[in-house]
Amino acid sequence: MARKIWGVDSAARVTEILYSCVTSNFGSPKYWGRYLTDVPNVSDGLTREEISFLRTKGTKVLPIYNVFRTAIGYDKGQIAARNAVFHARRLGFPTDTVLFANVENFFEVDSAWIRGWVESLLPTGYRPGIYHDPVKGEFSAAYCQAVQENNQVASQVILWSAEPEPGVTKERNAPRFNPKAPNCQGNVWLWQYGRDSAQCSIDTNLADERILKYLC
Repeated sequence: MARKIWGVDSAARVTEILYSCVTSNFGSPKYWGRYLTDVPNVSDGLTREEISFLRTKGTKVLPIYNVFRTAIGYDKGQIAARNAVFHARRLGFPTDTVLFANVENFFEVDSAWIRGWVESLLPTGYRPGIYHDPVKGEFSAAYCQAVQENNQVASQVILWSAEPEPGVTKERNAPRFNPKAPNCQGNVWLWQYGRDSAQCSIDTNLADERILKYLC
């Protein structure tokens, strides 16, 4: 059985102060989820300097694309994939890195968008990932329909589940790996089990160690 590894994600840029906050209060993150671009009042965009800083700490970077507010339509999924690839290349991420689309539980989602994201990413050499809520919102139904329409969605996508949410913990007190999943085939390798820490501006995650080969 694959080992489960602890990490964090943040909308804020990773500075020495934030990194020290995490290591002092929670543990040593093996990976850190960060957004590829600036979105005003939502996320600081990742920089090459930040990537270098994290690598010197032995922490891999988990890239997230979030420049969309609905996930409807094949062409919009294609556009999101092309933009994510552009930013991944700009920042120097090698192919075979997983790029996560950030699909929040209040987004409109359809199967066409999911297929557009997946089918446009695969030929680029990057691996498609999707952050999602399998319980609240429209994602699970749309994802399972996309699986029926193209089995590559089931076999190639790495899913990052936001449910259940027992709450932020230290690394040593992390819960048993038990993310909820859509009601169909899927690779749920990542679980955001705690959101919005009061001590540091981070969320806490557990991952299947197999994901490490797709992070950089």
